[in-house]
Formats: sequence, structure tokens, C-alpha cells
Amino acid sequence: MQRNFILTDVMKTGDFDKFERFFRMNTLPNQTFDYSGEYYELHEHDLDSYDRRFALIDVRTGNMSAASNPEFAKELQKRCEILHSQGFVFVKATPWESMENINKLDPWPRIDIDHIKWDGGVSWFWFFMYDKHKGKTFNFDHSAKKYDFLYLNKMPREHRVKLFNRLKEKGILANSLYTNWPDKKLPTEYELPWAQDYPQYGMDQDIYEKPYNDTACSIVSETNDNDWEVFMTEKIWKPIIAQQMFLVHGNYLYLQKLREMGFKTFNNYFEEAYDLDRDKDVRIETIVDVCDRLRDAPWQDMYLQSQALRKYNHDHFFNPEKLSLEINKTVGLFLEFADSRQIPS
Repeated sequence: MQRNFILTDVMKTGDFDKFERFFRMNTLPNQTFDYSGEYYELHEHDLDSYDRRFALIDVRTGNMSAASNPEFAKELQKRCEILHSQGFVFVKATPWESMENINKLDPWPRIDIDHIKWDGGVSWFWFFMYDKHKGKTFNFDHSAKKYDFLYLNKMPREHRVKLFNRLKEKGILANSLYTNWPDKKLPTEYELPWAQDYPQYGMDQDIYEKPYNDTACSIVSETNDNDWEVFMTEKIWKPIIAQQMFLVHGNYLYLQKLREMGFKTFNNYFEEAYDLDRDKDVRIETIVDVCDRLRDAPWQDMYLQSQALRKYNHDHFFNPEKLSLEINKTVGLFLEFADSRQIPS
């Protein structure tokens, strides 16, 4: 049995408590984990008794304001040097972002010590939405549909703008609920009733039943559309929780990855070949063609026929054993990185 220790945030300015809950869901065999979010309590732990020691630095965007404080930067450097001398392996943690975004942002702080970057991949937002919504009672009702699509666009991104413009040009959104923030928002009755002037920070992961009840299919507008990673956010987990049909404008082989994780998609009900289009622009045109044909779809029949599939996805999402398998893969990368840095005796 190998023992691991994780300092869940070197400066305790971020999501150390969520990080700990994430790691606690791992089920890796022959591994145990102890945690602390308190740098000044490390002396209470027998650090030499652990096979691996990890130090996480939360570098999400919400912590960027600390970068302008020279005292903070000086203290961070001091702590990192001390921890490095004690054999800690460093993780720059920003699982809210894709690796593409991390590479673009070059998240502060820049540390000279060898480290691994923790991007969101497919495990973080699954965990986050599971952690946020497990045990809740929702009132989803798919018996009657007023609109074709629910299509939510918040931050403008090049691939989102392209798809939005093509859907508008072809009139596909004429009978849909959609946003193109900040210019186009949902009608008031479909916005979060507990939010004022949505979108507010921290509410993207909230779920309101009415938009999902009244629309037949979500067009999931993901964060990135590159062809070398798959990054899944709350945008896919919301329709899965709502047991709503969906198609995805995201990374190349996004749906394939979703199926590898044990979920089912709707290829028996409409075309999903867009997932195999490596070219971004071709993928957009394929999605537009699918949406165009779906405007005349017999939604009531499709929802009756897909009831078992949609419930399966919902139940799979809320199965902690299934989620732990993806968390294991993320934690396993940290262990491999630590082992690659150890000098053989």
C-alpha cells in the first residue's frame, strides 16, 4: 500500500475544499491519500512517511488579483522553495479550463520548479456537477415541446460565432430558445428565477427546469472545438441531468469520448457523423444540416422511444462508481508524474 499526501492549495486562496472532495472520490487500488489545506499545519504530519507528496497551486482566473500583490508573490515563492526541498511535487491546478485555454492564458504564477498542469479534461466538471446536484429533486417534464432547440451561448468564441451565424442565416433558430450574450438573452420566464441580470459569476452550473421542459433538443455549445483534446463542461451535463436530447458543437470525437465514458448518444434518432469531422468548418456545416432536418422531427415519438436511454444517462451520471473511474485516470496522471521525478536509489 502506497501513501500519498496532498497539500490542496499552497496559499489557500482557491478551491482547496472542492479539490479535496474530488480526490476523495478516487478508488485507485493500493493507494491511500491524506489531505490538508493548511500550509502552517504541515509540521503536524509525518511527511517522511509518505511515498509521494503533492502541493497544489490554485491558478484559476479568480485568483489573478493576487498576482499584483508583491508580498503574496514573495510568500508563494518562499513556500514553494521549502516544499520543494521537502520532496513535494507541484501541480498548477486550473481544472476549470481546457488545456488549449491554459496554454493561451499561461496562468499565473510562473514557477521555475518542475510541475504538472491540471486541466479540466472530462473528469472535473462531471465531479463538480455531481457534487452540486446529487440528492436534488428536479421537475423535468418532456411530454410537450413548444420549441425546437435550446441553444445557449455565453462568452463569444470564434467557433460559436460561426455556428450561430450559420444557424441564423438558414432560419433554423426561428422556433428556438437561444442566447448570444450579451446581445440576445432568454425571455425572462426562462432565466434563472433566483438570479438578477443573469449571467452572474458562479451560476453557469445552476439548472432551471423550464427551458429544458419546453425545448426538444439542446445544441451544446462547448468551450473549444480543437482536434487534439476533449474538454467537457457543465454544458453537456445539464441536458444529461435534465434527460433531454442533445447534439454537441465541441471537440473532434467529443461524442466518441462520451461513449467511452459509458454514456449513450442519439445516433439511432439523428445523424451524429459531425463528430467524425476533423475540419472545424466542415463540422459546423454538418451540424447545421442535422439541425435543419430536426426541425421537422417527431419529437413526441422520439422522446417516448428514447426514455430508457435518457434515464440511463441520468443514472450513469449520478453513479459515484462510474465517476470515480474518470477521477482515477486524472489522479493516476499525478502519480505517474511524481514517480517519473523520483531518482532511483
